[in-house]
Amino acid sequence: MRTALLIPIAYLLGSIPFGYLIVRASKRADIRETGSGGTGATNVSRRAGKGAGVLTLVLDALKGAVAVLIARIVLGLSLFGIFGSASLHQAVNSAASENGNWWLAAAAVAVIVGHIFPVWLRFRGGKGVATGVGVFLMLAPLAVAVAGAVFLVIVLLTRYVSLGSLVAAAAIPLLILIENYITPRVDFWPLITAAVAGAALIIFAHRQNIRRLISRTETRFE
Repeated sequence: MRTALLIPIAYLLGSIPFGYLIVRASKRADIRETGSGGTGATNVSRRAGKGAGVLTLVLDALKGAVAVLIARIVLGLSLFGIFGSASLHQAVNSAASENGNWWLAAAAVAVIVGHIFPVWLRFRGGKGVATGVGVFLMLAPLAVAVAGAVFLVIVLLTRYVSLGSLVAAAAIPLLILIENYITPRVDFWPLITAAVAGAALIIFAHRQNIRRLISRTETRFE
């Protein structure tokens, strides 16, 4: 029962609309009526300034990281696993570890779902990028570091945050696959499943951005 509660807890944690709350508190405005209508850092920065955008980015990433941390504690998984290595205890108890890693993967996806489809805002939230960063920093930090570099290069060259986010999100599963080829992980299948699901959610949330990118009407980040 306690394990099953991880999924709604992660979802509700992801549903906390930090961007909406920050703009509401600072500008007495509804962020959903600005720009893309999303509650993420990019849209918040356009409405309330770059400081508010950075704060939103940090808090959205933090809720993803906290959801993974809570899941690890409840499941009894080693906290050292956040750096990508399995503990001796996990290796010895492989069956229990595998089951726990699948629950961890489910919680990781649930917190991203919560951010994109928050129950408090009638299921209209952000794009899931920052929350996904927080999640995979805890699960696959090396992959996130490389994807982050890819994101920065694309944004610097094109000024399209959405394009950088899409490419970085799609790169995470590929980078995890490459990392596993070099150094096999005991949690590979749950991890790659969560990465593919997370990337799919983020790409789906960017569907309007994709249309604007194709039609060349997407707003560049200044």
